[in-house]
Amino acid sequence: MRFVAPARESIDPAVFTRPPLSQWAQFGALLQGPDWPGVAALNRHAHDVAIGKMPHFGAAAQHMPRFVAQTTELLRDGLHYETRIAERGAIATRERNWHDLLNALIWLRYPALKTALNARQCAEIARIGAKQRSRAQCALTHFDEAGIVVGLRDARLLALWDAHDWHGLFWRERAAWSDGRIEVDVFGHALLEHALKPQQLLVGKALVAMRQSVKGENSTSCVAAAVARAELLNDPQELRPLPLSGIPGWHGETAREAFYRDAPCFRPLREGRRYAQPLVMA
Repeated sequence: MRFVAPARESIDPAVFTRPPLSQWAQFGALLQGPDWPGVAALNRHAHDVAIGKMPHFGAAAQHMPRFVAQTTELLRDGLHYETRIAERGAIATRERNWHDLLNALIWLRYPALKTALNARQCAEIARIGAKQRSRAQCALTHFDEAGIVVGLRDARLLALWDAHDWHGLFWRERAAWSDGRIEVDVFGHALLEHALKPQQLLVGKALVAMRQSVKGENSTSCVAAAVARAELLNDPQELRPLPLSGIPGWHGETAREAFYRDAPCFRPLREGRRYAQPLVMA
């Protein structure tokens, strides 16, 4: 069933106080203001990113494309959505649309990773044409819509995750989610859109970066570089599910141990399923 986002005026403001949307407080005026922000407002933020006035992850901010209203006239150019971004620096954006607004926020925070995805999509379009889809394109799209980057410093947590031991990962090791042993950056704009309805059970499609030390490069920046080099996202099977609603405090039921046994998002490991090794960071 196709997800329908709630009307802007009907959203409970409390959803913006709980992760993942609470992590986007710097964009509160765009998310919670009484009026929908237009492309002019988005482009003002993009300019702030490009000149270093607004924090972001990655080195591609100075090449930020601009947001343009998706109109019938714009679409007459016949360009593929991704090609238009690469060739004209124009991100077609529907007005008064949660999905496209949240996509814009992802561009503002993670320009390097979005740029890498766009370049890879365009390379696949050039290789096989616009009417076919490769395994790599499926992986890139899945991550763009529902992706998360998980930074890990404790291999024992990865073993629990590999086994789908959700009780162990989220309940017995619940301290790990606040003490820095595991960190999550939500990248997929469809995930953020679903979070507008607090009863939704969120499951992300994860890429994992194993950190060898406390300090070092940001996990998302490392993933962006690996995606750009085509070392990641060549097949959807590289992505592993993570029920984000199980992270302590991310759903109203995480204080109940039974939640980790009963909620349908905590699925057992499929027989024969094995996950790719994480990206190793310095």
